[in-house]
Amino acid sequence: MIRGIYTSALGMMTNMQRMDVVTQNMANVNTNGYKRDHVVSHEFSDVLMARINDPGQHAILRMFNLDQNIGYLNPGVFIDDVFTAFTPGPLEQTGNTLDLALSGQGFFVVNYNGEELYTRDGAFTIGNGYLLMPNGARVQGQNGDIQIPQGYIVIDENGRITVNDEYVDTLRLTNFTSDGLHSLSKMEDNLYRAVERTAGTELPFDGIVAQGFLEGSNVNIVQEMVQMITVTRSYETNAKILTVQDQTLQRAVNDIARRQ
Repeated sequence: MIRGIYTSALGMMTNMQRMDVVTQNMANVNTNGYKRDHVVSHEFSDVLMARINDPGQHAILRMFNLDQNIGYLNPGVFIDDVFTAFTPGPLEQTGNTLDLALSGQGFFVVNYNGEELYTRDGAFTIGNGYLLMPNGARVQGQNGDIQIPQGYIVIDENGRITVNDEYVDTLRLTNFTSDGLHSLSKMEDNLYRAVERTAGTELPFDGIVAQGFLEGSNVNIVQEMVQMITVTRSYETNAKILTVQDQTLQRAVNDIARRQ
């Protein structure tokens, strides 16, 4: 009975974590280049239950400490991982010279507080002559921080930057293997950090750069709303089961106390 309460409580906790992920996705449905997360759950291993020190157990079994197996119990599920789906979002034309979108898998490389990070958000600006993200991260080129002089800016599909027909720099773009992608750590401000497991998984970027476009979020709001309803119902079901088990346990304890 008590194990059943724990299983229901674990189900409620798991659904709370699922709901956190769903609401985070919905909150970023209009965020440039945002990649949706989804939860991967995993079952606990089945546990063999045995009768221990049970007065009703056969005397011979008790004599030789041979516990009688009751059967297997599964305590429920837990969150194994939060998985980011790097499927591309739709490209939206803005006409802004400094808005850039990547068609194909890959990332812009930026420098944020001295750390090399990655992003799909190409809503760039110019500050103090540098090409920047809105949070101040400096966009990286083949020669380091990209400095943009005043003039007519053109960025071609290979990321080559010219101002008034004079070459300035080339965007530094990168890609990762499938394992490397799923090793990236998602951060705030639409940034990703490479962790130790990402080492050695970088690949050359083989897509194209689209000037005057931004990549939209890959979140499907209808799917997320359906997922929210599913998670809510699952949570409520676990809560009801927990309540029933608690009431049953309370009644059993009270009945035993009266018989005593």
